Amino acid sequence: MNVVATLVFVTLFVFITVLGFVSAHWKKGDMTHLHEWGLGGRRFGGWITWFLIGGDLYTAYTFIAVPALVFGAGALGFFAVPYTVVIYPLVFAILPRLWVVARKHNYVTASDFVAGRYNSPGLALAIAVTGIVATMPYIALQLVGIQVVIGGLGFPTGHGLIGDLPLIIAFVILAAFTYTSGLRAPASIAVVKDLLVYITIIAMIVIIPIKMGGFGHIFAAIPKDHLLLPPIKDGNTGMISFYTTLAFGSALALMLYPHATTAVLAAKGPNTLRRNWVFLPAYSFVLGLIAMLGYVAYAAGIDKLPELAPYFAQYKAQFAMPGLLLHFFPSWFVGVGFAAVAIGALVPAAIMSIAAANLFTRNIYKAYINPTCSVAQETSMAKLFSLVVKFGALLFILFLPMTYAIQLQLLGGILILQTFPAIVSGIYTRWFDSKALLLGWAIGLGWGVWAASLTGFQKSAYALHLGGMVIPAYIGLYALVLNFVVAIIANLVIRQLGMGNNTDATAAADYAG
Repeated sequence: MNVVATLVFVTLFVFITVLGFVSAHWKKGDMTHLHEWGLGGRRFGGWITWFLIGGDLYTAYTFIAVPALVFGAGALGFFAVPYTVVIYPLVFAILPRLWVVARKHNYVTASDFVAGRYNSPGLALAIAVTGIVATMPYIALQLVGIQVVIGGLGFPTGHGLIGDLPLIIAFVILAAFTYTSGLRAPASIAVVKDLLVYITIIAMIVIIPIKMGGFGHIFAAIPKDHLLLPPIKDGNTGMISFYTTLAFGSALALMLYPHATTAVLAAKGPNTLRRNWVFLPAYSFVLGLIAMLGYVAYAAGIDKLPELAPYFAQYKAQFAMPGLLLHFFPSWFVGVGFAAVAIGALVPAAIMSIAAANLFTRNIYKAYINPTCSVAQETSMAKLFSLVVKFGALLFILFLPMTYAIQLQLLGGILILQTFPAIVSGIYTRWFDSKALLLGWAIGLGWGVWAASLTGFQKSAYALHLGGMVIPAYIGLYALVLNFVVAIIANLVIRQLGMGNNTDATAAADYAG
């Protein structure tokens, strides 16, 4: 065991644990109300919103998975950089309008908005269930990030109770401060998390290349097929079309995840959001540096070093970034870097569990199980369900192979994309009928699951054969196109038959502000 690194890691972990519990008294409100517990009272200003959204979208698994993908697959791993650039114009145009109408009608979730906009509890239920199912493996992957760095400290993870004990302790801490402090806890911890992440990544991207002789030496050690995407050949667009559609589809999906909506609705106002999205691309810059670490690890032959070989045997390419820390830095800084990853897991995991709890409580429990529940009962149910979600994610990691969580997360992105027509089109127009949207959602979701199953949920590409060409593209985007086509055709038929439902709880003025 790396004693010094462990002590630093534990010290920082204790600090953010205390901060998480103390956060219940920050911007104090009546925590028996769901919008106070689950949205922080919608009072987060510019700085806190910046850290919260950044901490929400750039997770621990980002720090682990992006370098791992570049390390193993090369240039394809850089798709994460353009997609986090593309997303900002999209959210700038869409999400402030959602905030305004949500505040006007006290909507806590995107499904609340869908229910009011289309007068359709069924469509709202479909959106809510999709969001919860897509979020569960995402939370599990945050725990995978914690598991990897705990293993790097020397704990025998995955080998009985002793090996799993640190992960269980981290889960209990996460569950406790989320239950008591709600969204205020991850909002305050996000500040510490981001500072640690920036310090760690900048130190790694500056110091390691100096020790390795510079970036010129690093890139010279990378094979050409690792640096570039394969060219289009014989009518097969190959990685070119897949890279492009994966980046664009991922950008569309990211803003639809329940935890992204929760972070957005917690802001003080639409102008707070707009100011944030002007400066949030700073995270995209850091993400580019994180991706570069995959090449650094490849050039260093990090997986072939005798002292790190056992870790790579267990965690595969996911140990690329932790391996660099262990090999090139003193133990105390290893503790700082590993704490950055672990805390980077707790922040989004807390927001994700709160978002899933909001969906369950508002759009399943209150809508179908106990419509007459009081405000306090509603919030108590949300707190309990947030524990259930985290407990399910923990069982996922303890009793199923790590690859299952990764495979389901791949499926989660495909699923969440199918909520795009109902949510995003609803923000701008009431042209669609809820029945058409529900049919499009079902067809798109069903086809997406089928296409992903063809590879055993191992890959996210589907090769479309069209006029002698082969166009591999992101399954989620193909499914979304199918979703829209079905919804448009069905909507035209429904309107023609006079079966449309134009009831709308919102008005045009509700979207201006």
